[in-house]
Amino acid sequence: MTFMRRAFGAFGLAAALGGSVWAGADPAMDLGLPADAAAAMHSIDAERIRAHVKFLSDDLLEGRGTGTRGGDIAAAYIAAQFALYGLKPAGDNGSYLQKVDFTGVLTQPSSSLSLQPSHGAPLELKLGEDYVTSNQRQTDSIDIDAPIVFVGYGIEAPEYRWDDFKGVDVKGKVVLVIVNEPPSTDPKFFKAEAMTYYGRWTYKFEEAARKGALGALIIHRTDLASYPWQVVRSSWSNEQVYLANDREPKLSAASWIQLDVARQLFAASGLKLEDMMQLAGTRKFKARELPVRLKAHIDSKVRKFASYNVLGVLPGTDGATQAVVYSAHYDHLGINPALSGDNIYNGAVDNGTGCGILLELAHAFAGLTVKPPHPVLFASVTAEEKGLLGSDYLGKHLPIPAAQIALDLNFDAVPPIGTPESVNVTGAERTTFFPAVEKTSKAFGFQIQPDAEPGAGHFYRSDHFSLARAGVPAFSVNTALKFAGHPPEWGKAQRDEYTAKHYHQPSDEYAADMDFSSNAVLAKFGFALGWQALTGERTVNWLPGDEFEAIRLTGAAGH
Repeated sequence: MTFMRRAFGAFGLAAALGGSVWAGADPAMDLGLPADAAAAMHSIDAERIRAHVKFLSDDLLEGRGTGTRGGDIAAAYIAAQFALYGLKPAGDNGSYLQKVDFTGVLTQPSSSLSLQPSHGAPLELKLGEDYVTSNQRQTDSIDIDAPIVFVGYGIEAPEYRWDDFKGVDVKGKVVLVIVNEPPSTDPKFFKAEAMTYYGRWTYKFEEAARKGALGALIIHRTDLASYPWQVVRSSWSNEQVYLANDREPKLSAASWIQLDVARQLFAASGLKLEDMMQLAGTRKFKARELPVRLKAHIDSKVRKFASYNVLGVLPGTDGATQAVVYSAHYDHLGINPALSGDNIYNGAVDNGTGCGILLELAHAFAGLTVKPPHPVLFASVTAEEKGLLGSDYLGKHLPIPAAQIALDLNFDAVPPIGTPESVNVTGAERTTFFPAVEKTSKAFGFQIQPDAEPGAGHFYRSDHFSLARAGVPAFSVNTALKFAGHPPEWGKAQRDEYTAKHYHQPSDEYAADMDFSSNAVLAKFGFALGWQALTGERTVNWLPGDEFEAIRLTGAAGH
């Protein structure tokens, strides 16, 4: 992969020694870690992380698809590592595995979708090129013939006095929605440039179903989605997965359409796409039914199966009152038989790296001669790529009650490209733990950089979000844009190239010249953060007024 090249020079020796990159004072000493904990932190090794990533992203594991042979091999491998380290099983029936029942739905090539204007010729769309879709109701076949209603961003947010559905009934109809949320520079209105959950595609489908819609068409636009159409196509060309026995309302056609298709749809209604998208971002917008119907025939291959979260715990000495969770998803996109040539989505970076970090953290904690006062739970979860489903199930079936968990630290797609000098901890500032994060960052010589893409909604796109929804203070830890020996522009260029050329593509493969010093340093950083949460005078909470505070307080009151 051309975007990952080893950083040589003054930091080459540090990388070879496992990523010990700080100059001068030892961060363990600055943070007052006891000798045993400091030794465990320093034992973290970049080359062990490399070995895990290399195996997990091998073709043998066939892209670690949810509920596939390769995914099950990954789960068994991680469970075996937990057992080797001496962690206690925290899954079902004394095992390391927590069973999660799923239904898989794979849209078949025989499916068809067309836009039928009241006047003029129908527009026949091509699956994959113009649209992607999934029948969330999980039937073998379904037919749709329904009017299309444009509902702007498809958001009902009372706290912002915003309701795109006001004055319109969408029951039995298909809603047309824009990805992301209304533009804002006001922190009190959809949090300015930072996306809220209202902007996520998952919310769009959930809200449309709650309103009784038959289907939904999300308009893709690269700048608003923060990823190109090829990412949508890759993600939705594979099997879509749903939690079994989920009683939440579902759509018959959960769909995305290309921006140009939306342009043609509006043109058939005598409207301009740009005008309607601009109007949708203002309070003058009113939902309107368009003189166009959606006609679709969706064939699906439906299967019932199980996949597994992998859970291991290091017990504490004083009981579980402020346990720490480390999480990372092991699944990726599997194999796409429709692709010619290389059709395995190996997922080396996404999320072989997070798994490697999680395993190395488990190895370090298990090596402690003096156990921490509270439990440390290591959770490698399934079905993240299918909508955070494994962690969603975990959040509802935690082996340690949420009220007794101080913090979840999540690792997802950490670029192995050298020595970081900056970190991203988006969401940490929403917790009472943020002063400790600032102190620890300073000890490691890291700058805390704000999210470079606040409109991408990264906080809502990885597994820590599922723990947050359960009330647990949670955030992901990753590198930011500044790496040793390079200006921030270099880091941005690497990130942009990965997003454009490798994210959710078969080219996300292991390469021998990957530099895992970044992974090792972030693992050490995560160790130090977790230790402080475990040994703090009081447990961590969400700040007053945060969207998850009420859940935290309710959970605490129940235990």
